[in-house]
Amino acid sequence: MDSLNEAKAAVVDEFSMFDDWLDKYEYLIELGKGLETLPEGKKLEENLIKGCQSRVWLDSKVNDNGEVVFSADSDAIITKGIISLLVSVYSGRKACEIAEDDFGFINRIGLKENLSPTRANGLASMIETIKRKAKEYCKK
Repeated sequence: MDSLNEAKAAVVDEFSMFDDWLDKYEYLIELGKGLETLPEGKKLEENLIKGCQSRVWLDSKVNDNGEVVFSADSDAIITKGIISLLVSVYSGRKACEIAEDDFGFINRIGLKENLSPTRANGLASMIETIKRKAKEYCKK
């Protein structure tokens, strides 16, 4: 697996291949289509990310190697693409590495500025939830 910095750089490179945001949205939609559906048993209130206009679930666990494994789903296709992007970068990383990360690659790809205000708030809630879960695991 690539390092966290390599994974973030790869996302920045992927997004830089597209000239306009319609193409980038299409890419996000494709990412969402590739996200494995979260089983209904994991679509619990406790896994629901607060602050998102659409429903987004994020489940997490620590594997035997001490890495946080995230799985997620959403009922909205763009939002599903956004959470898929975050899961692809952060799942399989050590909890403290995730907790200490600045998620700055999101700014480098211009995602937040090119989302509607409600989706931008949802993105912020997704990042906060990932960081919070990682911090909880990091303390253990």
